[in-house]
Amino acid sequence: MSILTATGLSKYFGAQEIFEGVSLQISHGERVALVGPNGAGKTTLLRVLAGLETPSSGRVHRAKGLRIGYLPQEATLAGVEGTLWDLAHAAFDHLQKQAAELRRLEEAMATATDPFERDRLLTRYGRAQETFEQAGGYVYEYRIRQVLGGLGFDEADYHRPLAQFSGGQQTRAHLARLLLDAPDLLLLDEPTNHLDLTAVEWLEDYLQSWPGAMVVVAHDRYFLDKVAVRVWDLSHGRLEVYRGNYSDYVHQRAERRQRQQREYRRQQAFIAKEEEFIRRNIAGQRTKEAQGRRKRLARLERVERTPVEKHIKLDLRSDLRSGDLVLATHGLVVGYQPDAPLFACPDLEIRRGDRVALLGPNGVGKTAFVKTILGEIKPLAGRVRLGAAVEIGYFAQAHAGLDLGQSVLDEVLSVENLPIGQARNYLGRFLFSGDDVFKPVSALSGGERARVALAKLTLRGANFLVLDEPTNHLDIPSQEILQEVLSNFPGTILLVSHDRYFVDALATQVWALEEGKLHVSKGEASFRPYSTYLADRRARRSAGDGDQTTPASNGRAVAHESRAGAAQKREQARRQRALAELEAAIEAVEARLADLSAALEEASRAQAVEQLQSLAQDYQATEEELAQLIDQWTATEAS
Repeated sequence: MSILTATGLSKYFGAQEIFEGVSLQISHGERVALVGPNGAGKTTLLRVLAGLETPSSGRVHRAKGLRIGYLPQEATLAGVEGTLWDLAHAAFDHLQKQAAELRRLEEAMATATDPFERDRLLTRYGRAQETFEQAGGYVYEYRIRQVLGGLGFDEADYHRPLAQFSGGQQTRAHLARLLLDAPDLLLLDEPTNHLDLTAVEWLEDYLQSWPGAMVVVAHDRYFLDKVAVRVWDLSHGRLEVYRGNYSDYVHQRAERRQRQQREYRRQQAFIAKEEEFIRRNIAGQRTKEAQGRRKRLARLERVERTPVEKHIKLDLRSDLRSGDLVLATHGLVVGYQPDAPLFACPDLEIRRGDRVALLGPNGVGKTAFVKTILGEIKPLAGRVRLGAAVEIGYFAQAHAGLDLGQSVLDEVLSVENLPIGQARNYLGRFLFSGDDVFKPVSALSGGERARVALAKLTLRGANFLVLDEPTNHLDIPSQEILQEVLSNFPGTILLVSHDRYFVDALATQVWALEEGKLHVSKGEASFRPYSTYLADRRARRSAGDGDQTTPASNGRAVAHESRAGAAQKREQARRQRALAELEAAIEAVEARLADLSAALEEASRAQAVEQLQSLAQDYQATEEELAQLIDQWTATEAS
């Protein structure tokens, strides 16, 4: 059943068309990914669906009583008073009112002297308590903690005033409130922007079991793979619908465009043949036939030519071949202060042609490690050695290598003193045309700065690329192009990225920084390195992180069950014991709940008001205990 339908939507800003003739529908429980290049109108379409903007033409029909939750890219809580806990708690105002009503009834029963009045109050209390319980009244605070913790908030944040939060924290707080509100339709615009990898993975799991419908815009293709069951492609002002997740969409889009291009070429050949016949015969003996063909040609429904996408054009080449060993570390300790090292490395090697992905949460030292390799920070201990004929090309996070005071053209000329005309043509490959090349870097958007940094990197001709978050601010088409170019790059790559789709497609090994240790995972047989890393990480968490810090592990123990060995068997047995213990505890708590329920009924019949109040409190505490045990069982089972 559709909860929202839109027909013939168009949106113009002045004379500029954003999209036209868009029709769509959203069914109950459907999870949709909205994709398309930057500037295609994805945010505008979300705002139209949310009712925050009016379409230039067309209409949106929303089901009666439909509750919509909208998350903008940068949500602000200006004017919202109170703490994070207050904001989250307000999602359950209805339960708090029910709890207040229960307390009022308890007080009324305690003071009632008329037996008939007491019976009436007991009946009302029983009904109210059942409604409260079914609505989650005894577990909603647990839900609040689950969502806030999942989105990366510490308990210390719970009672901080919202006014003290950064912009990214306010966006996360807004997202938490939306998840707790549980609207019928979620419209999320880049929900992963301010989340670290752990929080993104939690959000993926949470949204996979989301009972309502959802439309999400995100540049995180791995995230879209996890949460979407349908894809809307908005480009060139038109909307196309695809079934499946993002990877399914990529294959279907390629097939659809190839089919459209074949049909276009076939029709163009037919049209050319018909026009040639008409030209030769319109004034001859077969003039009636020619006139008939002309009429049929005029009525012919034309196949549209496949749109030509405007994409950056990358060509990463290096004429200088490095030695077989590109980088090696020995006894390396990374950090800024001798008394506070960030982490110690196992001895590492990167060989020519390797593509290494360095992963880890924010703040663990990834950028410090990169700067140590580049020689910008001295090691606290040990050493880094570069191989023979290694030429480094560095793409800095947040494009820190760009001079904000220079123009786009000057930035490129600072790498190589090209003739002006050649430099402008070169920048055209990165979508800078006309007077755009004279814009100061300070006036550029994040995506435009990323394109300038890539333009400079391409000119350097390096054979060892060190890339710190290169996909940040790039739209999905540009990410796809960069991914393809890097996969064909003949040199060596060290990649720092939160983009799991990018990492999964490129990496030949994964280095993961977790809790002050660096773990190495390499792919083997049919297992990609990122998949092996995920398996390694699960094993470390299950085993309590058993000092698997050297490259020797390489993920083989987990990626290949046949090599699991005694440690995995012991872990499996421990997990089964833990599950059995939790199941026994759950059974005991459920039995206690049943006893309490029977006691509540007996106290209600006996009109024992004080006993009823005490039993109700015990019942609430026992339900909370049961919810926690079930959550522990679920986490243990999934580990």
